[in-house]
Amino acid sequence: MSRPRILIVGAGFAGYRTARTLSRLTRGRAHITLLNPTDYFLYLPLLPQVAAGVLEPRRVTVSLSDSLPDVRLVLGEADRIDLDDRTLHYTGPEGEGGTLVYDRLVLAAGSVNKLLPIPGVAEHAHGFRGLPEALYLRDHVTRQVELAAASDDPGTCAARCTFVVVGAGYTGTEVAAHGQMFTDAQVRKHPLRRGMRPRWMLLDVAPRVLPEMDEKLSATADRVLRQRGVDVRMGTSVKEATHDGVLLTDGEVVETRTLVWCVGVRPDPLVESLGLPMEKGRLLVDPHLRVPGRPELFACGDVAAVPDLENPGSYTPMTAQHAWRHGKVAAENVAASLGLGGARTPYRHRDLGFVVDLGGAKAAANPLGVTLSGVPAGAVTRGYHLAAMPGNRVRVAADWLLDAVLPRQAVQLGLVRSWSVPLDTSSPEVARVPGGPGRRQDASARSGPGAALAADTGDGGTGDGGTGAGGPGRARPHDEPAKGQPGSGPTQVRPGSGAAEPRSEWETAKGRPATGRTGSGTAELRSEAETAKGRPATGPGGEPAGNPAGVGPVRKQPGGEPAGNQVAGVGPVRKQPGGEPARNQPGGEPARNQPGGEPARNQPGGEPAKKRPAPGPPPGHPPPGHPAPGPVKRTDVPDDSTKGDS
Repeated sequence: MSRPRILIVGAGFAGYRTARTLSRLTRGRAHITLLNPTDYFLYLPLLPQVAAGVLEPRRVTVSLSDSLPDVRLVLGEADRIDLDDRTLHYTGPEGEGGTLVYDRLVLAAGSVNKLLPIPGVAEHAHGFRGLPEALYLRDHVTRQVELAAASDDPGTCAARCTFVVVGAGYTGTEVAAHGQMFTDAQVRKHPLRRGMRPRWMLLDVAPRVLPEMDEKLSATADRVLRQRGVDVRMGTSVKEATHDGVLLTDGEVVETRTLVWCVGVRPDPLVESLGLPMEKGRLLVDPHLRVPGRPELFACGDVAAVPDLENPGSYTPMTAQHAWRHGKVAAENVAASLGLGGARTPYRHRDLGFVVDLGGAKAAANPLGVTLSGVPAGAVTRGYHLAAMPGNRVRVAADWLLDAVLPRQAVQLGLVRSWSVPLDTSSPEVARVPGGPGRRQDASARSGPGAALAADTGDGGTGDGGTGAGGPGRARPHDEPAKGQPGSGPTQVRPGSGAAEPRSEWETAKGRPATGRTGSGTAELRSEAETAKGRPATGPGGEPAGNPAGVGPVRKQPGGEPAGNQVAGVGPVRKQPGGEPARNQPGGEPARNQPGGEPARNQPGGEPAKKRPAPGPPPGHPPPGHPAPGPVKRTDVPDDSTKGDS
């Protein structure tokens, strides 16, 4: 008799625990397959310490292949699930497709950033759900402090050293607490202008920090943040975000180059495509974590609405603590349904307390209901994390010890760029790369900016309270890149239309004049390197834009080089295909051996050469149909003036 096939989607807290427990229960009597975009399990609660330089990135990851030797790992993202045929279609990391067949399916896909319809947030903010985002934030913060230290302009220095975190739940509170310590340590080595220091702001529409926790813990966290210098603003959020800063709901304009979005999470949109009963974006399951009417389908973690038997009428919150325990119960019930384990058991768990790491020796904790603060809370918090981690405990403890006695290394590695970690992504654990496969397209348009779910604008069931601020958003299809991201079209502001655009509330607050539209070329953004070197704005593909005001776009020759000093197509072409200079300059002889066998006829006053091959993509750029990195709209361009719950 063939062995049953068990397929697990996702290797977060719930999926990883399910796979590990099933491997132990089945003892080789079942084929267990784990589908995940990465080859590691990420311990999310310690991610703020990665962004602050306390821990190295690999410390918070656990290899799936090493820790799950009896589980087959398939790298990829689920695209579509056929419940009737019991098949799952996925896309691999290099764009290849595949199909997996199952007898039992466990959905543990986790969660993604919660989006709200606030203008500019999707383009200028970054989330904090995956390792790439933590690495980007670490580099970005380091860069802003270094640029601020070298700046002679007080306004630019202050803007670069202002960091805004939206969402005062677990993640946002820990990011702000660790971030303030990280930047303070940097400016001790690179002093800013006299009287200046880094400023971290923590915003939330909730009445207090950590609203989902006990009031005593909330008060402890609030006190530590304020003592450290964090500007805590409760009852306040972002109304509009731009490249230069944010407009708050109280009308204040804050000049900043950094906006970290930690307003909470929502279930992975994969489960929306199943057409099964949902509860605020989560798949309804019974206390045994089985989907009613589908005996082969189980769900756990953030994508499952699991009845809370300790609080009848409610569902377990989307926290790592519950997801970890969901995985164990789901594995036991899957094994029982196949006759490979004992009897089925319902999920029941009473919270044993919470811990929030505030950096250094400071923390807030209430283990078994006992409220702690200061050094005792810090010891309990770090002890809990070491006990909960499925691996790398010695390395994590060693990094903590080294951080206590040695200064942190504040350097930019430049491994993750701004455009590779967009806020509106269904895969926050994977950085976007040029020429890589597109994002999963099974989700509806509701996952784009300006198209929040009903749960997003309400309580949403997440641990990080949402901002609740509204405003007209700019919706776009889910599979369309964000503006300024790889593969995107021109920016929205286009010179040459002749119509003046109305001023936004942000511009009005800053006293800026209305922006009219002039010329006919496409407005482009300068890259970081070009801006730093004083180069002109770039055209499409990253080449210098040579068209003066009022002149059409620069014509590009085969090979990706712009035509030199041409105005409306007048003047000799300087380069022929293949990069060889044309010999048909004024007074010279015509170029020989042109493509098509005819000499070039584009002498001054003549007509362009005929039968030239269509230009291909510029060197170093991906072929058509794949996302490309430029032009990039960045939140960290210099001199343009710039949880998951634990």
